[in-house]
Amino acid sequence: MKNIRTLTPTLARRLTITKQRLAGRSPRPNADGILQVVRDLGCLQIDPINVVARPQYLILWSRLGNYNPALFDTLLWQERKLFEYWAHCASIVLTEDFPIHNLMMRTYARDDSNWDRRVRQWIADNDALRRAILSIIRRQGPTLSRKFIQAGVEPRDWVSTGWTSGRNASRMLDFLWMQGKLMVVGREGIQKSWDLAERFLPAWTPREKWSEKQVVRHAAQRSLRALGVATPRQIQQHFIRGRYSNLAQILSELERENRIEPVQIIDNGATWKGDWYIHADDIPLIEKLSAGDWQPRTTLLSPFDNLICDRARTRLLFDFDYTIEIYVPASKRKHGYYVLPLLHGDRLIGRIDAAMDRARGVLNVNAIYAEPDAPKTKSTTRAIAEAIESLAKFLQAREITFPRRMPRGWSIKG
Repeated sequence: MKNIRTLTPTLARRLTITKQRLAGRSPRPNADGILQVVRDLGCLQIDPINVVARPQYLILWSRLGNYNPALFDTLLWQERKLFEYWAHCASIVLTEDFPIHNLMMRTYARDDSNWDRRVRQWIADNDALRRAILSIIRRQGPTLSRKFIQAGVEPRDWVSTGWTSGRNASRMLDFLWMQGKLMVVGREGIQKSWDLAERFLPAWTPREKWSEKQVVRHAAQRSLRALGVATPRQIQQHFIRGRYSNLAQILSELERENRIEPVQIIDNGATWKGDWYIHADDIPLIEKLSAGDWQPRTTLLSPFDNLICDRARTRLLFDFDYTIEIYVPASKRKHGYYVLPLLHGDRLIGRIDAAMDRARGVLNVNAIYAEPDAPKTKSTTRAIAEAIESLAKFLQAREITFPRRMPRGWSIKG
């Protein structure tokens, strides 16, 4: 019987962080480096909240350092090597990965769940709105979302308990986007510009229609490689979250083919629960890390960063309990409105509540929090200060303001 490889929690963290491009040599801060990072991560989550910077820009900064966001926009809107679609949330994904995402486009809302039946019925009831939107886009080309409010029809209201209730044109645009009929081809602020997918996607886009099994085989390996080491549950939560049908069977096949390998994580004599896997292609990296070839960094992370998007995994691997408090009433927040976790080597050692005042060119550090076991050395303090200064440079801030109160042992000053 083959011996199962054993990892310590420290080695597991270092593997994960290195695979997430947050340790080791940083990719060059150019277009090739951006694509390299997106390939390694699989996707970059997007969100309209812009307190410090848009998530996609901040996720890249954590890995590339001071790069030019215009390079990213060119890859997205002009070269079209990237596009917006649904991965583990609304995300930026690779055009070269189109066959993975095309499966969802082909099968969206076709199951027998209550949600799918509701979507199909609403689209059928509002076919006039669907046809009006597509007609406008065919005639006019790229069209901003607000232009469809006057589409000339009175559709049946989309009803929900959230912000989408009554937003009929927006809902129809979203459904057509999920079906792969439309794509976001530009933005003005938070306003999306829409066009036909067939006009936006470049001619070189891979068009093979992969089966569900092909998609799951590819995506599961992408997810595992992005995570470094993971359980089936964690693989499910990453990349194309929740779309790994028959994952157990696929993982068994990949194991028999020696594409993946089971491992165990042992902490002080106790074996962590669950079935853990690594990818065979990462074994040389594991051996390097085991030999002490570890190049740590200190940086700040977006609340939407791929490293921490699975909160349960983050608690297990890093003993770090993170919650976005944007929707928590101010009086009940523990740490702040927009808090950036602080990665130092192989630990998450603190949090920084920050906001960028673009009108004044000031990065406001509202509060800094240290985890109970965070190191309090001069080198740690210096590394944190340099990470904040690097962020300010990326944001083109002319000044950084710091809070009066600092965690004991962290004397960080502007």
